[in-house]
Amino acid sequence: MTYKVAALYQFVSLPDFQDLKEPLHRLCADLGIRGTLLLAHEGINGTVAGRPESIEAFVRELTSGALFGGRLDNLELKYSSATEMPLRRLKVRLKKEIVTLGDPNVDPTERVGAYVAPADWNALLEAPDVVLIDTRNDFEVEMGTFEGAIDPRIKSFSEFKDFVGSNLDPKTHKKVAMFCTGGIRCEKASAYMLSRGFEEVYHLKGGILKYLEDVPQPQSRWKGDCFVFDERVALGHGLRERSMEPAADGSDE
Repeated sequence: MTYKVAALYQFVSLPDFQDLKEPLHRLCADLGIRGTLLLAHEGINGTVAGRPESIEAFVRELTSGALFGGRLDNLELKYSSATEMPLRRLKVRLKKEIVTLGDPNVDPTERVGAYVAPADWNALLEAPDVVLIDTRNDFEVEMGTFEGAIDPRIKSFSEFKDFVGSNLDPKTHKKVAMFCTGGIRCEKASAYMLSRGFEEVYHLKGGILKYLEDVPQPQSRWKGDCFVFDERVALGHGLRERSMEPAADGSDE
């Protein structure tokens, strides 16, 4: 059997996020879906897996069903497949943030950096004045990254603020490009950097996963594999499985 995996997120105001936990869990359970979904006042984030028809029904409910009432109208979705169920259990968690930066003044629903489509990413990287930053954790960077990217050497995303404060200056670093697994960390990181006075901030739309899906390997600037938060552990170009050791439970936080 082939399972369909959906990585998803959207920054959107959800003042009723606590009330959404139980019906969202029930929806997934009824469809036989496993994975982890995070809910917060700022939106939804997670990775789930199930039979293809179950994932399709789940996404229909999120985007056009009564549960979210049409609020998930810009849901970022990336699909891949697995030959075995890659997620161990089902969890819906309530959080302060759907990706933890730790700055309550940063609001990606108001302002983020400029999106760069995967097809245009290589051209941006060729600009001589671009500072390229990998916003992921150090163990993820070790598995693979883009040529010439700076590794902030962080253990968790909440340390990104300290990296920026110690290593980057808006007066010196005029053009910053960032990337992450699926795009969510970069949305919040770009919002943070704009709030700190950086003027030109770019991020890869759809993240590394979308780049590996869209850009042919001969034209790719990616080196290595991309860590994913499930038992497949890593994906390569074309989002092919690179199974190694069992990993986490499906949340890219």
